[in-house]
Amino acid sequence: MLICLTAAVITFLATGLVRVLAIRFGAVAYPRDRDVHVAPTPRLGGVGMFLGLLAALYLAGQLPALARGFEFSSDVEAALLAGAVIVVVGMIDDRWGLDALTKFVGQITAAGVLVLLGVSWYVLYLPGTTLVLDQLQSAGLTVFLTVLIVNAMNFVDGLDGLAAGLGLIAAVALAAFSVGLLLDQGGDVSVYPPAMLAAALAGACMGFLPHNFQPARIFMGDSGSMLIGVMLAAISTSASGKISLDLYGPRDLLGLYAPLILVLAVLFVPFLDLLLAVIRRTRAGRSPFSPDKMHLHHRLLEIGHSHRRVVLVIYSWVALLAFTAVGSSLLAWHLVAPVAGIVALVLVVLTFVPRFSRRARSL
Repeated sequence: MLICLTAAVITFLATGLVRVLAIRFGAVAYPRDRDVHVAPTPRLGGVGMFLGLLAALYLAGQLPALARGFEFSSDVEAALLAGAVIVVVGMIDDRWGLDALTKFVGQITAAGVLVLLGVSWYVLYLPGTTLVLDQLQSAGLTVFLTVLIVNAMNFVDGLDGLAAGLGLIAAVALAAFSVGLLLDQGGDVSVYPPAMLAAALAGACMGFLPHNFQPARIFMGDSGSMLIGVMLAAISTSASGKISLDLYGPRDLLGLYAPLILVLAVLFVPFLDLLLAVIRRTRAGRSPFSPDKMHLHHRLLEIGHSHRRVVLVIYSWVALLAFTAVGSSLLAWHLVAPVAGIVALVLVVLTFVPRFSRRARSL
């Protein structure tokens, strides 16, 4: 909680300063045909978020109760260094613009930093067996997943507060899972880094949201959305890809696969949006990275939701998936399933209420 609060406060204060500097620096998003905002808005919000992360994790390193997480693992340092790389790439893109290939190279570089500093997927749990990856396989899988998560977060950043809110939900879910595993293992030091990183990321997103929720006074830009992606990739890899079977013992399959299920659950909506965008653009004969105005949030706007309600609907679906996965790993499935089913039915109705209302009026 202290790490989360520190990141939130520092991010909130730093973002106000970054907003002024972004305007003077010329890092401003002017409305385009495919954009939802109608007024020029400064970018570079990711810089304020990164400063919040740095401050919170520096504080964690000074606390005796948490310093053990730095002594026995370099995961926190690796995540921050990879984050610094992606923030620099994002800053350049926010100010001057980068082509898709250059940005892609920057994403691979950030993922490579994670690999070089030991944050990699070393094991995969398959039905009936555990696959231990060699160095090349480990590096390839880690880079692939990191770039995928980064682009998923980048693709979904199209409405005020959307990416920051999704990052907050994902970080809280990962923090809950990590703390649950930490308690289950009696304080195993290997679980400290993902718990600390998730708490810091949750705080950074929380501190940025007051500046970014509709109507936004500043956008996080690529420096922010890609930062969230890299941090989520580092957290999920640290929490899932390096876990030994000894941490679970003879537990049920759901508990064994919970880290992988959680990673997929918290990013299901961004992944779905990314997959649909790639298919849509490829079928149209365009680059998968070419922009358009047919993301999930654009479609929700078209059926009649307001800007804020679209964001809240997407928040709700991601939260349902994320916390169902967390609850299933920490509680009995038969306790979680009925609640999740009821909430899902309610969300289906709320999602399509504008369309139902429109049809009723037409009759």
